[in-house]
Amino acid sequence: MVQCEMCGAETSSPKTIKVEGAELDVCDNCADFGTEVKTQETSSTSTKYSTSSSSTSSTSSSSSSSTGSSSSSRRRSDMFDDMDELAQDYDDRIRNARESEGLSQEDLAKDLNEKASLIRKLERGETLPSDGVQSKLEKKLDISLSAGGAGGDEEEWSGGSSTGSTTLGDVVKRKD
Repeated sequence: MVQCEMCGAETSSPKTIKVEGAELDVCDNCADFGTEVKTQETSSTSTKYSTSSSSTSSTSSSSSSSTGSSSSSRRRSDMFDDMDELAQDYDDRIRNARESEGLSQEDLAKDLNEKASLIRKLERGETLPSDGVQSKLEKKLDISLSAGGAGGDEEEWSGGSSTGSTTLGDVVKRKD
């Protein structure tokens, strides 16, 4: 018996699902919280119980089963892969760009058709911009608020591992 990685219940046949980018082995009750990940070993071992459901799922989603078999070398795409991550210093970027344009917070808010209090909160880092506000700010101020934009945090930092990959020891700070 295996424990469900989501609720902790004992299960004899765990399903591998993807939840917010993480793959988990879960029980049947928790399988609805994510997208099921098809693996070669899962399909070969669970033929006894999934013959009827696999035949219906393969006929209804033949395109997904064909991509599932060809994706042994590349992983399935996730909705989080397409999302741009907001830069850590988005508040400074907004403030600096606004000041360089010579605009007050009220003028910028009027140009964007937003409230001045929203601009103040964004510049103080108290709130995150919605997708619509982010795109308006990027167009009006000609800046990028994405982490990959002007920040480039991922390219600056490289792990200290000899293999070139980052390990947990590269990131953790001990409290002695």
